[in-house]
Amino acid sequence: MLKPVFADAATAIKKEFPTPNQVVLGELDCDANGEISSRYHISKYPTLKLFRNGRVAKREYRGQRSRDAFQNFIKQQLQDPITALEQLDDVKTKLDEKKRNMIAFFNRKDSADYMTYQRVASSLRDDCAFYAGIGETFRPEMTGGNNILFRPPRTKDQDMLYLGALTNFDLLHTWSYDKCVPLIREITFENGEELTEEGLPFVILFHKPEDSATVATFNQIVSRELIHEKGSVNFLTADGTKFTHPLHHLGKQPKDLPLLAIDSFRHMYLFPDISKLGIPGVLKQFIADLHSGKLHREFHHGPDPTAAPSKPTQGKVESSEEQKKEEASIPPESTFVKLKPSENRYTLLKDEL
Repeated sequence: MLKPVFADAATAIKKEFPTPNQVVLGELDCDANGEISSRYHISKYPTLKLFRNGRVAKREYRGQRSRDAFQNFIKQQLQDPITALEQLDDVKTKLDEKKRNMIAFFNRKDSADYMTYQRVASSLRDDCAFYAGIGETFRPEMTGGNNILFRPPRTKDQDMLYLGALTNFDLLHTWSYDKCVPLIREITFENGEELTEEGLPFVILFHKPEDSATVATFNQIVSRELIHEKGSVNFLTADGTKFTHPLHHLGKQPKDLPLLAIDSFRHMYLFPDISKLGIPGVLKQFIADLHSGKLHREFHHGPDPTAAPSKPTQGKVESSEEQKKEEASIPPESTFVKLKPSENRYTLLKDEL
């Protein structure tokens, strides 16, 4: 149903943006290209993902599925992501202190430095606010030449200076991504919907407010072993004395904290033994089991077979006791999915095929 609409949009967009490779609409047969499908964790058909400068955006396209909606979306994506600063005082008055801000100063707008900064801003426009001051007005900020600063939220005197080559896109992108998208974030009632909208499964450590030791262990193991998962899952911490509803769905109470769980937006999977959180490879395997579908399979059908042959299921007549065990194995439903856009936009879930 979507394919002819998408093709129509591609034709219209090509006419509006004729510059070669400025905008490319593509399609992928996930059955024929399973490796690529797995790399980007495609679990629903059809899925629409945006790539900027060769990198996948965290948020899938969730707008209307019409030619006009696709055209308008592309127009928005091609708007300049950089806000121009007119005078030095703008650094104090124009910036939203609640956001993560990138601030750059350049001699000329047509410089290679600025063009690299613009590409990075395009890639990370959903995560940081980007500003630039150009020319003599900003000479006091350019005693050492063009420069780029990062200003964390709710700070004024903690700017971080980028020290790498300004024309090196990969280096600047990596540095900016690290600043704009922290590896581990705290989920609150205020930012819960925003985090859910990114569409990535949650790996959440529920802890007591005073339990800094478990939080530190979680930070260390994620930073040491799971940086490559950034962009595939969201690593979060949560005050378990406030987020009691998810705990209730897991059959737990605040007295059971700390706990770690994955919310896939379909089910919640409890990390079996929090005392093993700091053991190398254990959390990494838990997340790998999510991506492979093992967590889903085992909760529904019991442990995957190893050396022993699997029991036949086709045509099997289960007793009422066996049925109860099967029902008991089903993991609790997601509690954060209620904040997520409706699944009605998808035709099929991949594991339903």
